[in-house]
Amino acid sequence: MDKTLGKCTCGELEFECEGDPINSVFCYCPSCQRLTNSDKWFGLWYPKNNMKLLKGEPVVFIRKGNSGKNMEHLFCGGCGTTIAAFCEAGDFYSVAASCLKNGSRVLPKMLIYTSQAASWAQFPSDIPKFDILPPGMGG
Repeated sequence: MDKTLGKCTCGELEFECEGDPINSVFCYCPSCQRLTNSDKWFGLWYPKNNMKLLKGEPVVFIRKGNSGKNMEHLFCGGCGTTIAAFCEAGDFYSVAASCLKNGSRVLPKMLIYTSQAASWAQFPSDIPKFDILPPGMGG
């Protein structure tokens, strides 16, 4: 199975993701906006067991997601880069596309929480768009 390497900005944290992501998502929720100081988070979703730290120990910030379950944000204590968020509700990591080698070549498969997007956010065309989450994904 193919492995994709990733790292934070300063290189203190290094990790790998095995196989293809199960999803690639632009999330426009207010928490992601604050996290990125932007209009969205671009996360590639990998099952929990397919993401592994290779170097360093991330700082973890835990918050409650809309499901009531934990979202565990992993970031570098040196440079502050968030490399991933573990989504307890779905048992997967939403890995920062920008931290992955070749992550800039991946396109999102869906746009979520668009009803909560900043007024100036731009949505890519021809990508499924959901006000909150698609049916069956919880919330």
